[in-house]
Amino acid sequence: MSVPEPSKSSPLRPLPNLIFASRWLQLPLYLGLIVAQGIYVFHFWVELVHLVEAAFGSQEALAKLVASIGYKTTVPIGSLNETVIMLVVLALIDVVMISNLLIMVIVGGYETFVSRMNLEGHPDQPEWLSHVNASVLKVKLATAIIGISSIHLLKTFINADNYTDRVLIAQTAIHITFLLSAMAIAVTDRLMAAPASRSDH
Repeated sequence: MSVPEPSKSSPLRPLPNLIFASRWLQLPLYLGLIVAQGIYVFHFWVELVHLVEAAFGSQEALAKLVASIGYKTTVPIGSLNETVIMLVVLALIDVVMISNLLIMVIVGGYETFVSRMNLEGHPDQPEWLSHVNASVLKVKLATAIIGISSIHLLKTFINADNYTDRVLIAQTAIHITFLLSAMAIAVTDRLMAAPASRSDH
């Protein structure tokens, strides 16, 4: 019994082909995010160098750190203290988490909306990329945003003396909104995936 050959797909007509090719207009956007990623890497190292210099007693580096984290106190800061170190480290973690978010948007978005990267079998292929689609990417981005919001909220509470109650309440409400939104996205995706999985059986 001969096996029928798979039918070759017919070429797209000019207008559908043009519309489909328009996905490449997103390429400059992802390249721009790569530039933003480079700026974040530079900012990370500048802050890290200032932290190391301040640890060795540099008053100039300490002043730059205090200004960058928005830390204010009535007592002059003569040397690096635990609160300043904690706020700077949280700021560095914040940069790393935003950088992770950028990578997810760049790699996942390009793979989903522009073109395949053909990373199957590559030793450095991210685990989440093997089953990425618009739905998975949406949930992962929501989770990453919650993590970033958590770091910002923690920084605010550590430095609470320099914020008004209105700001503290607003940031807490925004964080709760992010949590509820991520939960709603996850539940919606699960409900949409359930009928599809039942129809396969």
